[in-house]
Parts: sequence; structure tokens; C-alpha cells
Amino acid sequence: MRFISRSLPLVAVGFAMAALASVRPGQAVELRGEVYFDHPPTLVNAVTTERRTTSSSATYYFTLTVPEDAGEPLQRVTIAQKDGSSFDQLVRYNTEATRAFLGIPRSRAEVVTLGATTFDRDSQTVSVVFDPPISAGKTVTIGLRPQRNPLSDGVYLFGVTAYPAGEKAYGQFLGYGRLDFDKPDSNFFP
Repeated sequence: MRFISRSLPLVAVGFAMAALASVRPGQAVELRGEVYFDHPPTLVNAVTTERRTTSSSATYYFTLTVPEDAGEPLQRVTIAQKDGSSFDQLVRYNTEATRAFLGIPRSRAEVVTLGATTFDRDSQTVSVVFDPPISAGKTVTIGLRPQRNPLSDGVYLFGVTAYPAGEKAYGQFLGYGRLDFDKPDSNFFP
């Protein structure tokens, strides 16, 4: 009897969540005025075109897939460098050179129109807004242009967060994109 009484609140919560999800079929969940994805996008890949430290010709590509059952289109993505506080690890971006397209870097499709793209130096975060939002079932790649690659070699992590369309959108953390940078081989330069 005691076991059943403890499990009843969990069952009630489950029924309440099912009822809430069924109120807006095909739409994202909205709780307390915030919009959530039914199923968030997936971070598929992160890759750089140039692995040499200090290179000023690199593009960092972050590829995301918005599932068919996302519930809402993808409106905004933030990409935040983890542990970029030291000067040697710092990456700054040329936000005006940010690009996006449907597909993956090796198989580009339609160019995606961007709204505001901003970079917050304090938090090392780039914010990219899609205008219009990316609909469900699409794969989109964001191309960021750093002013230069970091001075120090090593593995760098970039946290990716996706936001659905809506005034009060809740960001869903998708994981870390991993980029690896190497110092030029000392034998390469005479």
C-alpha cells in the first residue's frame, strides 16, 4: 500500500504531461509562457577548414539537424567557446562573414538568410538568428569566420544551444562541437 501511494504522484504527473502534449498536436510544448521543442535538434558535426594555430583563413562549420517531430522551427543558435579565457586560447569572430546553408559542408544546398549575428566577448558566445526559421526535417550548417585560430594548440570545445521560434524560447543545449588545432611543424618552415 505504501509503495502505491508513493507512485501515484508520478503517474499523475505522467498523465498531466501527456494531456499537455496532446493539447497542441504538432506544436512545441509551451510551459509558463516559454516555448520548448517537442524533440530538439541534433548537433551532427563540427569541423574547421584550417587546423593550424594562428591561421586567419579558417571557417568553423557547425551542422545541426532539426527532426521532423521538433514541434517548432529552429530560430536561433548560440555557440559558446568553453575555457577561452586566456589570451592564447581566445577566438574572436568576424560576425559579418557568418554564413549558413541547408545541407552539410561537402554537399551544400540552399543558402539560408540570417538575421542578427552577434558576438559577446565576455561570454565568448556567438548568436546566430535564422530569418526565416529553419523548418522541421532540415539539416543546416553554420559557418563562423574567426579573425584567427587560437595561439595555443589543443582540443577546443564549443557548446551549442538551439532555440525554437517564439518570443520566450527555451534554449536546449545540444552538446559540444570539438575542434582540434595544431602548431605548424617546425620542420615545415626553414
